[in-house]
Amino acid sequence: MKVLLVDDHPLFLEGLKTLLTIRGIEVVGTARDGLEALEKARALKPEVILMDIQMPRLNGLAATRLIKTEQPKVKIVMLTMSENDEDLFEAIKSGACGYLLKAEETDKFFELLLGLMRGEVPLSPGLAGRVLKEFARHGGLSGTVEQAAEKQEALTARQMEVLTLLAQGLTYKEIGAQLFIAERTVKYHMGEIIERLHLDNRRQVIDYARRMKLERK
Repeated sequence: MKVLLVDDHPLFLEGLKTLLTIRGIEVVGTARDGLEALEKARALKPEVILMDIQMPRLNGLAATRLIKTEQPKVKIVMLTMSENDEDLFEAIKSGACGYLLKAEETDKFFELLLGLMRGEVPLSPGLAGRVLKEFARHGGLSGTVEQAAEKQEALTARQMEVLTLLAQGLTYKEIGAQLFIAERTVKYHMGEIIERLHLDNRRQVIDYARRMKLERK
């Protein structure tokens, strides 16, 4: 099992990497936010990604949607402190195949994680019932962003940064200042984004970014 770890807390990240390595699981890389996770996933082609939710620049839910759009076969498991139903259901709709809590006992965590390779769905105890109840209530969680964006071409990390800041309402000038690039460079990236997403104008790009929930949390 080749695993990519994504978390914005360095101590937790290193501790988890050590635990996985001791158990014989290959950690191919680490990332500290969603944008870096997108880059590392492209470069390293992991089989499994353990993804935090609350991270700077690009949160784990948005990163999951983008990675699954490009690499539909990769297995993404959310590893988070959040027991919030909204995060849980949004993660599943985004393409995550599991949801584990950081408070989980170590042995139970590895038991659930290794079950992933047997085709099982790793869910921390107590979450499975909530997921099944939600499926029953809505007749299945359909209409994922992954399906809506299946024709989307891959954006570069820089274009994702521009898109994320645009979703927050920043002007081209403000985006340029934030990313330390010229305003004309921002406009160039916008042209590339519009073309790659098969959209017509800036307004459509903003609407798209907000549907993809690229605003920072």
